Amino acid sequence: MPPLITREEATLLGELEELADVEALIERAWKARVENFGDSTDMCSLVNAKSGGCAEDCGFCAQSRYADADTPLHAMMEPEQILEHARAAEEAGAHRFCMVTQGQGLSKRDFEKVVEGAKLVAEHTNLKRCVSIGHMSPTRAKALKEAGIQRVHHNVETAESYYPEVSSTVRYEGRLRTIDAVKEAGLETCVGGILNLGESREQRVEMAFQLSEINPTSVPINLLNPRPGTKFGDRDYMAPLEAVKWIAIFRLILPEALFRLCGGRVENIAELQPLAVKAGINGVMMGNFLTTLGNTPEEDRQMFEDLGLNVGRQEDNGANPRPDNRSGWLDGDTPDFIGEHIATSTPKSDGTEAFEVRMWDPASQLKFERKRKVPPRPDGAPNVGLDRDTREREAARKVA
Repeated sequence: MPPLITREEATLLGELEELADVEALIERAWKARVENFGDSTDMCSLVNAKSGGCAEDCGFCAQSRYADADTPLHAMMEPEQILEHARAAEEAGAHRFCMVTQGQGLSKRDFEKVVEGAKLVAEHTNLKRCVSIGHMSPTRAKALKEAGIQRVHHNVETAESYYPEVSSTVRYEGRLRTIDAVKEAGLETCVGGILNLGESREQRVEMAFQLSEINPTSVPINLLNPRPGTKFGDRDYMAPLEAVKWIAIFRLILPEALFRLCGGRVENIAELQPLAVKAGINGVMMGNFLTTLGNTPEEDRQMFEDLGLNVGRQEDNGANPRPDNRSGWLDGDTPDFIGEHIATSTPKSDGTEAFEVRMWDPASQLKFERKRKVPPRPDGAPNVGLDRDTREREAARKVA
């Protein structure tokens, strides 16, 4: 489906400031969302399968070797560890599960662990399966599909015209080549970016229409959560209503894409998250993110249910008319081991379930180390915001 508005209309909508005007825009976006997806939702959860020590210079990321920030470290997870996190995500209500690693490519050994982890998740859960592992060749994309992966995430991050401000070591053209390789393998694509990196309104519209040309199945919408010691570490948060407005504009440009609200949503949108859902969101990244904290799964499910949306599992979880790429023994008819466990578990004396869900938690499951030496950024920009406190630092202090 083509965009419902033109570039010129989108730019004018980006200038709206009056609450009544923004509310009318939100209603228009909500109508487009309901027409394409009804009351269905598409809830995802991730695990940070390999973290820290990234060789790239993306200005928003604390994992970069060029960031003057504590490095969140852990080696590549074993396939069985990936499965453990997937089972927890399924019990928490996720429809799909994404395995994420740092950097722009994996070693042969680490890639094989992702493949084996994907096979285990396909065999032992009813979750739909995604990966986000950087650049890849068509050969690797096909290997992922054979292992049971259905969708590959690879962001463009921002508008092409603004991209040089975001990264100088990862080429925009390289990102497009990976997306093409994913499509060539017959996999679904998950392509989005980050708002509030310093781009102009016109560049936000540019990014949305570039995404429309890519035509991804899923569009993750992130909002900059400034990380201390990065290039963008001293940026202000986006105003909540401004963020919601742009979600609505993106929805009108990409009416058939599954929209997922991801990183920075708590810090930037806060109590207006339900309004963001009304602006066209299909689902969220449930729980925590790679190195930062999110809402609890219970809060996320309640937010959608309060709006009359169905968070239960249903055919394609809102992906119709987009196809689910499972086939053969990977068609989703696997036993629901977690559901069976919950149904037969004995409640504790206080009435709570005996089964303990251990979702991905960067505050307790990541080891943060201070870099001994930080090389100068290739673009010459300084790292800023070193004295800025974060939710993660506060949580880590409580854990300690």
